[in-house]
Amino acid sequence: MDFGRSHNWKGITSERAFKAATISCLVLLTFFFVGIVLSLVTYTNWETMISTLVSPEIIFAIKLTVITATISAALAILAAIPAAYAISKFNFPGKSVVDTILDLPIVISPIALGAALLVFFNTPLGMIIEVKIARFVFEVPGIILAQFTVITALAIRLLKSTFDGIDPRYEQVSRTLGCSKLKAFMKVTLPLAKDGLIASGILTWARAIGEFGATVTLAGATKMKTETLPVAIYLNLAAADVEKAVAVIFILIALSLVALISLRKISTTRYHL
Repeated sequence: MDFGRSHNWKGITSERAFKAATISCLVLLTFFFVGIVLSLVTYTNWETMISTLVSPEIIFAIKLTVITATISAALAILAAIPAAYAISKFNFPGKSVVDTILDLPIVISPIALGAALLVFFNTPLGMIIEVKIARFVFEVPGIILAQFTVITALAIRLLKSTFDGIDPRYEQVSRTLGCSKLKAFMKVTLPLAKDGLIASGILTWARAIGEFGATVTLAGATKMKTETLPVAIYLNLAAADVEKAVAVIFILIALSLVALISLRKISTTRYHL
């Protein structure tokens, strides 16, 4: 009997120690990130913050960032839907190789991706595209292309997880009722994947908002032309205008919070349903 009590006590003690260790790690990480944000708050000159927010340069950067991120995220989702579905539901030769290649933008440095795009547009084919179709190098379309290149892999990975979680029997039942493969996909699979699609769209948009490396390499860092919010931070830090850079950082944090709160609201609504 004493052995049983001792064993139970050790188990309870071990469980409490494990819980305390995990919560302590969570608290430390939370304080770490909160501390970073608070350091920005204490450094900020609020008059500079307000004047920065209403300056033509930052208003331009906000508009350009939101517009380019929205376009690139929409294009990424449109491209990712069929790609993610194919990887999730079909078996074909070289599937693992294709899956690995599509993951490369997640692990490769964005600066390397931007440099690769820059090199591509110096090839004969790239020059033809620049002359005959659209100019990307040091132009706004280059921002969209850079963002698209970086975020598409993320969109594919997120949507693949969504399609993996949908039981294929739903499509099979719709096929027995006379639906074609395309109609079953449009009428059954996509509605079931709605929450995943919205969540993927929000996350890829948020990632595009903060994209810097590929953008600055391909589209450059020209004020009032290719100046997104991350580029504005870079330019102001380069000019030693730290207070203005901090103000732009707060704008990025605000946009990111909007995206994360929207994502959490979607997840909470789905859970309650």
